[in-house]
Amino acid sequence: MQDETTRTDDPDAPIPYMARTRAYYLALGYDTPYVWARHDDVPFTPLMQPLAQSRVALVTTAAPYQPDKGPQGPGAPYNAAAKFYTVYSGDTAVDPDLRIAHVGIDRRHTSMEDSGTWFPLPLLRAAAAAGRLRLAPRFHGFPTNRSQRQTVDVDAPELFERCFADRVDAAVLVANCPVCHQSLSLAARLLEENGIPTVVMGCARDIVEHCGVPRFVFSDFPLGNAAGKPHDPESQRLTLDLALDLLASATGPRTTVVSPLRWSDDPTWKRDYANPALLSPAELARLRAEAEAARLAARDIRIAETTR
Repeated sequence: MQDETTRTDDPDAPIPYMARTRAYYLALGYDTPYVWARHDDVPFTPLMQPLAQSRVALVTTAAPYQPDKGPQGPGAPYNAAAKFYTVYSGDTAVDPDLRIAHVGIDRRHTSMEDSGTWFPLPLLRAAAAAGRLRLAPRFHGFPTNRSQRQTVDVDAPELFERCFADRVDAAVLVANCPVCHQSLSLAARLLEENGIPTVVMGCARDIVEHCGVPRFVFSDFPLGNAAGKPHDPESQRLTLDLALDLLASATGPRTTVVSPLRWSDDPTWKRDYANPALLSPAELARLRAEAEAARLAARDIRIAETTR
């Protein structure tokens, strides 16, 4: 019998990432399940002027490419050495080399070849050139931290300060891994509490809605594709259009728009991500060793970055 973590009989049912992740780490031998952020009350700030007059910031969990930190390109394995633990910013007038090898995305069904699936800066620049919005001078990189206290007390306030300095009127936040979805949801909540309307773009519906955000565009795609399908400019434009339209049209919190696009006519891709039922004891042991090595590497990077 299939349980909620493995079932694929309903092609329209999203992957239950919280349950799937819990089962995966229990199978690896971690006995204390992670407690995901949950809020009943959700802040909401309406867009105060037309979108065309609004300065919009882009927030990403992608990391700047670091050539000395190992594989980070298309097809790269999970690479904890490439993580970052403090907010960073970049110039929206140029295209940076940002990658997502440092987070837990779906590597079986997507290859990390097209940054347009996780970082829609070129499309936002085009939208600004067409007069649809005003683009903020900087984009911001937001760390993916399992510590909700660090995210809420340190990272999200720093993000707000940077957005405030740029006189931002709204923000688009694009998530990648499961924890990315939680981190950006928490960031969106703080921005809204401080008067900046937000929209989260993501692929993990349960995590975002469990946390509680004002606006959410859900794409039922493998993790790492919150901004559209790879090598499919039309899907990327449609996905960004949904987010920008939602910024202007939402009238209250917890407004979710579901993209009409399908990843594939075959829904069995949803079965594969972090599914312990498909892993042998030898594979689980190998993955446990990799998880411990990644945990220690990430700890060292976090300590180094936060004690500078």
